[in-house]
Amino acid sequence: MEDFPLKQAANQISRRDLLRSAGAMGGAISASFLLNRPVLGGYLMNNEEMIPAKVSLDHLILGASDLNQAIAWFEKATGVKPVIGGVHPGRGTRNALVSLGDRHYLEILAPDPAQQGVSLKYDLKSLTTPRLIHWVAVANDVNLVVEKARAAGLNPVGPRDGSRARPDGRMLKWSSLDVVNNESVTLIPFFIQWAADSSHPSKDSPAGCELQSFEMESPHPGSVINILEAFGIKAEVKQAKEARLRATLKTPNGKVELS
Repeated sequence: MEDFPLKQAANQISRRDLLRSAGAMGGAISASFLLNRPVLGGYLMNNEEMIPAKVSLDHLILGASDLNQAIAWFEKATGVKPVIGGVHPGRGTRNALVSLGDRHYLEILAPDPAQQGVSLKYDLKSLTTPRLIHWVAVANDVNLVVEKARAAGLNPVGPRDGSRARPDGRMLKWSSLDVVNNESVTLIPFFIQWAADSSHPSKDSPAGCELQSFEMESPHPGSVINILEAFGIKAEVKQAKEARLRATLKTPNGKVELS
């Protein structure tokens, strides 16, 4: 498999920026401004709490060069067939979805043949095998995330409104925010706030898969950990030669690892 071209988060934010960020925020931003998700029947509201990356995760993005082939690949591996989600007008992509349980889902993202000449956010056409290329964290208010990111000395991009029509004609709407101004960084998530009238994709996407673990690898794990902690996210980041996301799924066909 060809390596997906990645740039490390450490190249985007210097150690001085990280230290300045920590000082400006008193060490860490409260996770409550990002999340108000139920955890063991309650809510994480303690300003000192750090949210595990797996809990903060809204969805994983599995990149592919061809959507139909990726759907068949995933079904063979897991025993669950993703459903076509729709297209992203003006962004050159379309997707298929599968629920991972507990308000998590997997988005298979591939070029949309009907949108020629559109610049893609990810280098999807070069992928020879489906690969995890990004992850998305949930936010209750992306405008608050903007404020916290700027206070941390980061360079947020957005919020930007997005939408797509489901095959049944219903519209899904959201607002998203990139907190690091580089589209190819995969270890630092972008944040998503779903519209109040939009059903979360995990609720009506094909079931049967469950997210068991979510890990990251980086040549500079300390830098990645510091950036994530600035947003109240605690993650296990292992030392490795290249940046990589890893997710382990419980499926009808047994344990399946995506990376």
